[in-house]
Amino acid sequence: MRVRSLTLVAASAALLAPTTLPAAAPVPHRPREEPAARRESDVRAADLLAKARGCAPVSRGRYRPDAGKPATIEVCGLRGAVFWKADMDIDCDGRPTRRCNRRTDPGFSPASAYEQSDGSRLNAERLPYIVLPTPSRIWNHRAQGLGGGSVAAVVYRGRVQYAVVGDTGPRDIIGEASYATARRLGIPADPSVGGTRIGVTYIVFEHSRVAPIESHAAAVAEGERLARQLVADEGP
Repeated sequence: MRVRSLTLVAASAALLAPTTLPAAAPVPHRPREEPAARRESDVRAADLLAKARGCAPVSRGRYRPDAGKPATIEVCGLRGAVFWKADMDIDCDGRPTRRCNRRTDPGFSPASAYEQSDGSRLNAERLPYIVLPTPSRIWNHRAQGLGGGSVAAVVYRGRVQYAVVGDTGPRDIIGEASYATARRLGIPADPSVGGTRIGVTYIVFEHSRVAPIESHAAAVAEGERLARQLVADEGP
């Protein structure tokens, strides 16, 4: 009787005990996709970089990455575009904002070479744009039909960011883009200590223009179209 009673008790306890499900099999780790703001191009960075191999110079000389540094950077030609490989300094010029102002940027200027369609200043904190050197004997970007609102694809560490030409800089220095461009590419964007010394490829499409210049959506649409065209081109 005792054995049977213990068996009944054990069976009753099993019925009353909370059900414990088998442990779920571990889910394999999958890297999260980058946010849409960081993956706004369907054209692969690798395909654009493949087009930017070698250099057929369109500049008559070379640019410095920063004041006092050796001049080592050439502007190179592609079919329908130009490119250069440089660093990235942070441009905060234009409309004063929380992150772009005289306090955050010792070299801040409230003016930029180009303005919005309503005549107001560009917003470097929000608008991805790049900076072209002022025309000189080294290179005159106007010869390639480039100016305010021209479309660029900026490539860095596997990411592609579309931007417009929004400002001009020193005659002998190249490699600068807005706070927004840097931040979207994952580059430290602090105008005082941010930027990167190497690894940025700037591709600017000849005779392209976005209007209004402040429309980033228009720059993305046109940039994507031109980038696809460039990658599909089988010519040199």
